[in-house]
Amino acid sequence: MFDAALRERLAEQAPLAARMRPRTLDEIEGQPHLLGEGAALRALIEADRLSSILLWGPPGTGKTTLAAVIASQTNRQFVAMSAVTAGVKDVREVIQAARQRLAENGQGTILFLDEVHRFNKAQQDALLPAVEAGVITLIGATTENPFFEVNAPLISRSTVFRLVPLTDADLTVVVERALAAEQAKAAPDALGHLVDMAGGDARAALTTLEVALALARSAERDEVTLDDVERARQTRVLRYGEDDHYDIISAFIKSIRGSDPDAGLYWLARMLEAGEDARFIARRLVILASEDVGMADPIGLVVADAAARAVEFVGLPEAGLNLAHAVVYLATAPKSNSTMAGLARASDDVRNRQAGAVPVHLRSIHPYQRNKLKESGGYRYPHNEPSGFVRQEYRPPEIAGEIGTLDRRVYYRPSPHGREADIGRRLREWWGDAPYDTQEWWEFEKFRDPQR
Repeated sequence: MFDAALRERLAEQAPLAARMRPRTLDEIEGQPHLLGEGAALRALIEADRLSSILLWGPPGTGKTTLAAVIASQTNRQFVAMSAVTAGVKDVREVIQAARQRLAENGQGTILFLDEVHRFNKAQQDALLPAVEAGVITLIGATTENPFFEVNAPLISRSTVFRLVPLTDADLTVVVERALAAEQAKAAPDALGHLVDMAGGDARAALTTLEVALALARSAERDEVTLDDVERARQTRVLRYGEDDHYDIISAFIKSIRGSDPDAGLYWLARMLEAGEDARFIARRLVILASEDVGMADPIGLVVADAAARAVEFVGLPEAGLNLAHAVVYLATAPKSNSTMAGLARASDDVRNRQAGAVPVHLRSIHPYQRNKLKESGGYRYPHNEPSGFVRQEYRPPEIAGEIGTLDRRVYYRPSPHGREADIGRRLREWWGDAPYDTQEWWEFEKFRDPQR
C-alpha cells in the first residue's frame, strides 16, 4: 500500500517530462532506424529476446524511456541502477541475485545501468563474467562515445545502438501531446521557438514548456505565448559533453584547414560559449599552424604562438579576440602540409633503413686533431663561398642517394603555395631538379583525407 501511494504521489508531482514519458514503443517519437516497423531493436524488444546492448545518444533522445518500455514488456526481472551512485559491491549483489533467480526460477535478469560511462575500469570489469555467461543482460545508457568510455571487452559483448536528436517534427508532436494533456495550447510562433531552442532534446522541450505554462497560468491564460517561452528559457543551453568536445574541435580544425574563416569563427564561438578551455584551443591552433599552413606562410606559427601567449597573459573573455585573430589569419593563409609530410618520411627512413655512420666531414673535430694532426674531415664552410651554398653530402650515403640523381631521397617537397613557391625554386637550384621530379609534391598517401 505504501509503494502504491508513493507512486500515485510521484505521478501527481513529477515534472512534466516524467509524466509524459511514453509507455509503449508506439508512443515513442523519433529513432525510426531503431524503433520503426521491422527495425532490429524493436523486433528484439517485442520478442523479449534482447541481448546486452549499449544505448548511446545525446540527452533527451529516449534512452531511459526505452529502458522503461523494456521493463514493462519483458518477462525477465528488470533491475535499474545508476553508475553515478552504484559501486562494485552493488553490481556484485545484483549478479548474485540474478544467479539465484536463474537457478531457482529459470528467470533471467536485465540490468539497466544509466550513465554507464561513469563506471571505472574495475567496475566495468565486474560486469564482464556475468554478461559473458548470460547471467544478466546489460542495457547500458550513455551520452558519451562508448568506444572511448567503455571497456573494449564489454563493448565486444554488447550491441551498440546510437540514438539521434529528435527532429523538429518529432518534438512538435511531443510538445502538442503535452499541451493536450495539460489542457492548454500554444501560439504557433511560441511552439516553433520552443522546438528550435530544444535542439532535439525532448526533455529540454518539456521542461521549458512546463515553465512557460506556469507563466501563462500566472497571467490567467491557457495559451503559451512567444514571450512565455523566451522568459522560460532566457539563454540557449549548449550541449557540450565529451563527444562534443572531440567533434567540435575536429570541425574547428578542418574548417581552418579548409580555408573557411567564417566556419572557424563559428566553432570557436561555440567552444568559448560552452566553456571550453581556451588553452586547449590555443594549443590546437599552434599545432595547425605547422601541420596545415607550414612553410606556405611561416608567420602563421608566430601568430598562433602569440595568440596562445595572449590567452595566458590576458585571459578570457578578452583573449577570445586574440584567438579569433589567429583563426582568421590561419584560415586565410596559403596551406601546405609539406613540413608534416617531410618529418613523416624522415621518421620512416629512421625506423626502416640502415642508420649509417655520421659522414667523416660532418663529425666534430677536436682542436688537437685539427691543429696537430691536420685533420679537417673535408668539411667545406658554406659562408666561405660567394653564394653561401656548397653542394656536399649531409646524410649517411646509405640513406641519402646520389646528389642530383633520381635516386636522391627527398623528404621535404615544397608546395607551390605561398612562400613555398620561392623555397622550391631555391632547392632546385641548389640540389638539382631530378630529386623533385620523381614524385609530385602532393603525392603522399599517408596524409590523404586524415581523420583528425
